[in-house]
Amino acid sequence: MTGTSYSRWIGLAFAAGLFVLLVLPKILAPYYLGLAVKMMIFALFAMSLDLLIGFTGMASLGHAAYFGLSAYATGLLALKLGWNVWLALPAGLIMSGLAAVLFGLLALRTRGSYFLMITLALSQLMWGIAFGWRSLTGGDDGLPSVPRPDLGIGISMADGANFYYFVLLIAAIATFLMVRIVSSPFGYALRGIRESETRMLALGYNVWLYKFAIFIIAALFAGLAGILYVYYNRFVSPDYIHVARSAEVLLMVILGGAGTLIGPAFGAALIVFFENLISAYTERWVMLMGFVYLIVALFAPNGIAGLIRDYRKKRASS
Repeated sequence: MTGTSYSRWIGLAFAAGLFVLLVLPKILAPYYLGLAVKMMIFALFAMSLDLLIGFTGMASLGHAAYFGLSAYATGLLALKLGWNVWLALPAGLIMSGLAAVLFGLLALRTRGSYFLMITLALSQLMWGIAFGWRSLTGGDDGLPSVPRPDLGIGISMADGANFYYFVLLIAAIATFLMVRIVSSPFGYALRGIRESETRMLALGYNVWLYKFAIFIIAALFAGLAGILYVYYNRFVSPDYIHVARSAEVLLMVILGGAGTLIGPAFGAALIVFFENLISAYTERWVMLMGFVYLIVALFAPNGIAGLIRDYRKKRASS
């Protein structure tokens, strides 16, 4: 298959996928439509982590901190002060951005496994505050009954289809922005840092500043996913910040294939789908999901996207 025909097929697949996404509310039952919304939210979350792992080479085990902090900020402002989405959403993003600035100043002093450990520690610190500050966060009971966003234009977000289109629009804009970031000179500099920080320093790049910038950008996209999730669930709890959430999104990136954006998005959709499917039949769904991860690690170490890429290379060489 030539590059031109391959690009044409990619364009057709994208157009078909967009058409399917637009008509889903017409053909899916409310439960499955809600599942589709959850897939989009976690796809956005996984792509935000991929900006760090796949494009910059910084594996984080504390990415859920920004997901949870923005969710708490949005939920608290909606419940306590009655703020609408136009105020609560930017406030949630600001919260995740400020946390990323503070955490980045600490975490970027390290690299490798030490970076992994410090991001985990900072995230668990936030989890401990959310769990212990019961008067504000509700502790392990969380904050229930968070109202769905009111756009103020006569469109009710209580309707599942309207909320689906709201999430689809936000996710599409965020995905477009991430694609622009990774395909820009900034994105190519991040790839250079991933391959060799020493070489990029020798070329005159301020490596620390690039890493600090993408650290904040990734946190903002994770915070956006957290805001959408609290509106989807209408509930927020310390589980949003727990290390298990960070590990889950890390597995989504690994399963789909780091460094591709579309891979982690697909991995997130698969994991959300199979979690709901398997948990409906057995309480041991976590063990079964573990087998899935094991199979992928053995037979597709570069994820599903890497498996497809290797298959295309074999086809092209044959």
